[in-house]
Amino acid sequence: MKRFIHIMLSAVLLFSSFAFVLQASSVQANEPLLLHFNTMTGVPKPYTGSANPVRGIAGGGLPWVIGFAEGKLSASGMLDVKVHGLVFDPNDPDVIARGLANMNTIPAFRAIVSCLSDDSSGNATTINLTTDPFPATIGLGAGNAHIKANLNLPKPCIAPIVFITSPTGVWFAATGN
Repeated sequence: MKRFIHIMLSAVLLFSSFAFVLQASSVQANEPLLLHFNTMTGVPKPYTGSANPVRGIAGGGLPWVIGFAEGKLSASGMLDVKVHGLVFDPNDPDVIARGLANMNTIPAFRAIVSCLSDDSSGNATTINLTTDPFPATIGLGAGNAHIKANLNLPKPCIAPIVFITSPTGVWFAATGN
């Protein structure tokens, strides 16, 4: 009899845990998305360096290209981005001259979410939020990473842009095409 009660109690606990996970998953699945994307663009030559920053963020020192990207940003600040093939531009003469074509030499990427918002005085402002570093594959044909983070987005977060950056914050790819 004790064994039957133990088995029943275990079954009830297991079912309750499963129901809780399903409920939590459905809440997250129904959460409004601020941004859902399946394309990003690598930093083109005119945006490399600090001459033409985007939302105050300088581009990487050389042009980059990206094979594939997808991601989403929820209204609560959950960010989930997968990048594949984020490498130096194989068609750029400076990249070719340095022997870096189709390579990623950066072992970790970050994401920056940039929002237009307002400050405490009601003035327009740009707010850039940075994730912790996430591992990236290095070498020829590499540049793969999966970035998952929870950011404290401003209210409102207007026209969000997601950047993939170096650990120091220069961008290699951004939402767009």
